[in-house]
Amino acid sequence: MTRLHRFLVAALVATAGASQPLAQAPAAQPAPAAAKAPASNAPTPPANYAYTIDGRRDPFVSLVTPTGVQQGKAATETRVEGVAGLTAEEIVVRGIIDNRGSLAAMVSGAAGKVYTVRPGDRLADGTIRTITPQMVIILQQVNDPLSLEKQREVRKFLRGGENK
Repeated sequence: MTRLHRFLVAALVATAGASQPLAQAPAAQPAPAAAKAPASNAPTPPANYAYTIDGRRDPFVSLVTPTGVQQGKAATETRVEGVAGLTAEEIVVRGIIDNRGSLAAMVSGAAGKVYTVRPGDRLADGTIRTITPQMVIILQQVNDPLSLEKQREVRKFLRGGENK
């Protein structure tokens, strides 16, 4: 017996009252056989059936997806060329240049192109704040609505590694 059938039998016994003996409970057992019969008569879709979206969302795609997946796809379609199209996570520091007392950094993005950046240059999600002989400090804008901080400092070191 399944749980549902046990529950129905218990409910029938309870509604019948305490005056009837429990020996009558097995008399209700033919109900499971009757319940299984309609399940075999379930309709099947025709062989040429096809689901068409017609402007509706796909019901089989999860609504709870990582935000990076959705935003990453849209961001690659509308990306700006050059340094302004790079994000703080993509940047890798390749070198630091001392040009008459001011420092510049050579950074590469995900595509492998190398760019020269200076303090104040804009990125897709932040700004180059400071360049030291050992690292590049990026002030990144945080777009998480649940986060209390709206900006964070990301440090990209010349010899690899990252400090957030």
